[in-house]
Amino acid sequence: MNSTLTTKEDFSRFGKTFQESLCQLILQDRPFADQIGEVLTPSFFELRYLQVFSAKIYEYKEKYKLHPTYDILLSVLRSDLNGENEAVAQQTRDYFARLMAKGADVDGIEYIKETSLDFCKKQKLKEAILKSINLLNGSSFEEIRTLIDGALKLGNDNDFGYEYFQDFETRYVPRYRKPVSTGWLRMDELTQGGLGKGELGVVVAPTGAGKSMALVHLGAEAVSNGHSVIHYTLELQDTVVAKRYDSCITEIPLSELDSRKNEVLDIVKNIEGELIVKEYPTKSASTRTLASHLEKIRMHGKKIDMIIVDYGDLLRPVERRKEKRNELESIYEELRGLAQEYQCPIWTASQTNRSGLNEEVITMESISEAFSKCFVSDLIMTLSRTIEDKNTNSGRIFVAKNRNGADGIVIPIFMDTSCVKIRILPKGEAAEEGAAVKSLKEKNIELRKKYINKRRERK
Repeated sequence: MNSTLTTKEDFSRFGKTFQESLCQLILQDRPFADQIGEVLTPSFFELRYLQVFSAKIYEYKEKYKLHPTYDILLSVLRSDLNGENEAVAQQTRDYFARLMAKGADVDGIEYIKETSLDFCKKQKLKEAILKSINLLNGSSFEEIRTLIDGALKLGNDNDFGYEYFQDFETRYVPRYRKPVSTGWLRMDELTQGGLGKGELGVVVAPTGAGKSMALVHLGAEAVSNGHSVIHYTLELQDTVVAKRYDSCITEIPLSELDSRKNEVLDIVKNIEGELIVKEYPTKSASTRTLASHLEKIRMHGKKIDMIIVDYGDLLRPVERRKEKRNELESIYEELRGLAQEYQCPIWTASQTNRSGLNEEVITMESISEAFSKCFVSDLIMTLSRTIEDKNTNSGRIFVAKNRNGADGIVIPIFMDTSCVKIRILPKGEAAEEGAAVKSLKEKNIELRKKYINKRRERK
């Protein structure tokens, strides 16, 4: 399965005889079926009865975690083809009867094994081209590029995975995760150094509570520590966001930036990190848009150490769904996919529902379309500020979910809105446990039970 498509003659070699032999080999050779099953889908077969035949094999494997025998598949084909028209059902049974009469010999077995990946690549490319024709009418160029790139990359993943014994030491080296510090000592302690590569962090807060401010704080800390940050803004202008970074890094109030411009420049030009702020109008960009931009950055040889999306709820879904919560779920799944593809942390933010307004502590229950985002996020921290808190520039961070450490923890903060700075208060400087806070650990346990039950329902 290491060959590559090189000539046009290769495309003509995958006719009916090849495809029937491939289906037979999938049935007879379990290791081969497992291997090719990582890239093959039943739609790759051009004859409907072969699509049905191969689909029944893989459906059985998925359901029972076993490879079907001839007898088991015979039973399946006799009882489970009601969804097909009679002609296709009969063709499928006839094909299987021919295999039974033929015996175990597969024609050209070595050739089939050597060229099966080429067949999958060819069929995937064919599907991508056909889909692209329809997309051309809507000028969906990013989708077309994604489709074609995906087809060309099929089967190119040479990573066997994490080898448990050989890679023992790496799981005890913090740098393996390459966490990027939050700038808050206590949060770094809770998360084992900050958000790591391939991880998704979400800041949850109501309107006006400081979501964008928190994201700028996280980005500014990363840039100040020599990291390269890509900040996507879907609500504010890029220049507005850049000025917030100026204030956060220099601690010069926003109101004084213009009059102290030269002072700002003297400070920021000595920073070792890099920052790119990219603006997209609300709901105009999807995760594919971001992926295309990130690829452009990477092609120019620039590092990507951390990505910030302000904020995820304002992205356009790649595919429209009937329910908004399903669209949001797919967006957050795609964001985590980007984090894994580019091997860096992604921070984003999300809006609370109405119940989050003026709450002393916001839990996962108050997250807008709550649990659709909780499933995929590695770290969720909520930001709550009551009316009284805003008058005193105070508030609370609640660690609602944390894959790398403890959660259910309330942390008091001071929010210097003039300089876009958020400071965690030492114990004793603020009342860390009010009446609404004392029961939070118990409440969080209940919420996690609810979260786990919902995960089970999805499966």
